[in-house]
Amino acid sequence: MNDVALSPPPSPSPVLPGRRAGGWTFLLEAARDLRTTGAVAPSGRALARVLTEPVRAARGPRPLSVLEAGAGTGAVTRVLLARLPVGGELDIVEANPRFAAGLDRLAAAYRAGPGGRAGRVAVHRGLVEEFGAGRRYDVIVSGLPLTNFAPEQVERIMARYLELLRPGGTLSYFAYLGTGAARSLVASRAEARRHAAVEEVMAGYQRRYGVARWRVWANLPPAGVWHLRR
Repeated sequence: MNDVALSPPPSPSPVLPGRRAGGWTFLLEAARDLRTTGAVAPSGRALARVLTEPVRAARGPRPLSVLEAGAGTGAVTRVLLARLPVGGELDIVEANPRFAAGLDRLAAAYRAGPGGRAGRVAVHRGLVEEFGAGRRYDVIVSGLPLTNFAPEQVERIMARYLELLRPGGTLSYFAYLGTGAARSLVASRAEARRHAAVEEVMAGYQRRYGVARWRVWANLPPAGVWHLRR
């Protein structure tokens, strides 16, 4: 796998609402439940750019089909919409009802704007491991805080991702750097063991399917991005 450190890149600038307000919404939801929200700030532009790189790079004879899971306030969604090619399809799965309502507004603004003629966008409420799409995807972008979940739930999520991914398709996901060491210092032993077990689950998928890895220092906190290919 490639292992590259990235500096802040220029980012797409779709005319879509709510980027600044989204930060406050994210902070409030993190205060409600850090386990499902996973951070105290939305993904930064540099991280969003790397996560969505498979969409920009995709080429093929048919329209591109994209799934985003755990979209939160839509920081990555905005970049996906800017990169969605003509005829492309984007399904967004979000379990948090307040985030999902904001994503509905984001999708509506996209449809009403000049880019809305390019592709189809739909928002689905629920857990991605229970999502029944009836289709497979060329690219899956995951914003879920996997290291906050139980190992068995991570296994279910990853198994579902692979079921939904077309052969040759790419799964793009991230994890914050240094969380294992931090938890070992401040968390309970049980929590540190849970975190280590999740990292071992993900290491298995990285060894089997990994094609690229980046470190994105220009994010709060810094993050690693992995691309897995089925």
